[in-house]
Amino acid sequence: MATDQPTSDIPSLPSIRLSDSARRVLRDALAEGSGDWVRLRIDERFAHELLFGPGAEGDIAVAADGLTLLLDPASARRADGLAIDFVQDLRGAGLRFDNPNQPGRPQRIELKRDCAATLIPRGERLQLARGEWVVVTQALGGSFTVRTAEGQLARIAGGDADALGLDARQGGQPQASGQPAEAGAFDVQQVLDMLRTVYDPEIPVNLVDLGLIYRCEAQPLEGGGQRVEIEMSMTAPGCGMGDVLKEEARAKVLALPGVTEVEIELVWEPPWEQSRMSEAARLQLGLL
Repeated sequence: MATDQPTSDIPSLPSIRLSDSARRVLRDALAEGSGDWVRLRIDERFAHELLFGPGAEGDIAVAADGLTLLLDPASARRADGLAIDFVQDLRGAGLRFDNPNQPGRPQRIELKRDCAATLIPRGERLQLARGEWVVVTQALGGSFTVRTAEGQLARIAGGDADALGLDARQGGQPQASGQPAEAGAFDVQQVLDMLRTVYDPEIPVNLVDLGLIYRCEAQPLEGGGQRVEIEMSMTAPGCGMGDVLKEEARAKVLALPGVTEVEIELVWEPPWEQSRMSEAARLQLGLL
């Protein structure tokens, strides 16, 4: 195998980033005897393939967060800025490739100012700095899911849309009507409709169609207005985004005309399963 061939046709070695989970999966595969090397191939249609075993004549060695990847020259020219992650969600588990060079892919955005974000799915706070590059992977319900230069997924609230050079309405932020509710006109369906504007940050499906709303009731208060009580769950007990989505749901429901109190409880029984999803959600995710 030759990895020291001249690379004059490549201006510089490509920058490739591996997430912690992707690096762990690849290291485990190498340790289990899948091969001695990891070879990355990107064809002209930008299909990405990782191979284990010996490289080929002319392969180029690229250091990527503690691992060495071998690429043929054509793949290397297509790889700069590539982020590789290992994801496990409703669509299954596997390596995901985010390549900014792929035609039609979302373009990178340079942050206009420092910006707070929330790591997905752990729910930990993250501070992004002005000048960092991100790629918006989802813009729904008024918030934005972005992939950072390190390959991490993070959620940016609609109030920080200007840091992306965007408007909250580009994320589908619902606009309040500003009209007072008519006496006796309040219906719990209004609450469910508002909850349909709260989306899972990794999956383009709202909480209602995902089947995460277990109970939603409204009761009139003696002094006027409505008290709304909601029980909701997450797709997995270990999801760190529960409190974030709970607060987003609470704020949106509280903005409804006539609602004066909102109580939301995260529950885990019965455990969520895919059968709770609406037919439309299963169709959108290719589960039918």
